[in-house]
Amino acid sequence: MPELCVNIDHIATLREVRKGVQPDPILAAGICELAGCAGIVVHLREDRRHIQERDIYLLKKVVKTKLNLEMSITSSIVNIAVQLKPDYATLVPEKREEVTTEGGLDIIKRKEIIREVVEKLQEKGIIVSLFIDPELEQIEASRDVKAKFIELHTGRYANSRGKERKKELRNLITAKNKAIELGLKVNAGHGLDYQNVSAVAAISEIRELNIGHSIISQAVFVGLEKAVREMKEIIACEFAG
Repeated sequence: MPELCVNIDHIATLREVRKGVQPDPILAAGICELAGCAGIVVHLREDRRHIQERDIYLLKKVVKTKLNLEMSITSSIVNIAVQLKPDYATLVPEKREEVTTEGGLDIIKRKEIIREVVEKLQEKGIIVSLFIDPELEQIEASRDVKAKFIELHTGRYANSRGKERKKELRNLITAKNKAIELGLKVNAGHGLDYQNVSAVAAISEIRELNIGHSIISQAVFVGLEKAVREMKEIIACEFAG
């Protein structure tokens, strides 16, 4: 069964609306862990629109499960990651004008610099994952740059309907199979919610589902602990079924 890791970026998004101290993502991380999540995910963006450096250093001290830092490959962010030494670093594309991450990292186009970043992080004992679209060429390139993990971008699946969604699900399964064949470990995430997560949770050999926005949205109505537990139950039920 895939583990659930919770992205708490949007706790910080709400805080930054007022530029105050509440709600605190550090407290949110503790609640998510008490609810049974397997890890905490945060994205330190270059524009600092939500998570701040203060947050990641405090999270490093208090997270008891594992801390996954989503990050761009810019030198300033890489240097912060090297100092922080999170358990995992997930390399993602980043554009300042985007609302959320749009598509996967293009490993083929930027293979040399990505290889250098992977090596630099892994030398510090940080496990590196690459956030990529479910495309076979990108998976092969991920193997070439010596990453240990990939995270399959599930956005196209999540945003499609009907026959198109079934096609995107097959693409995810094909991509997962190729990654396993090449010796990569596989996570998945982006756009997954309480209605669409089941089919992805049922894919064998996916280790983690990284989910944020839908859980934080649900927490507005039912509380964060219950929102995490509800997502865990859906994942467990689907996998058992």
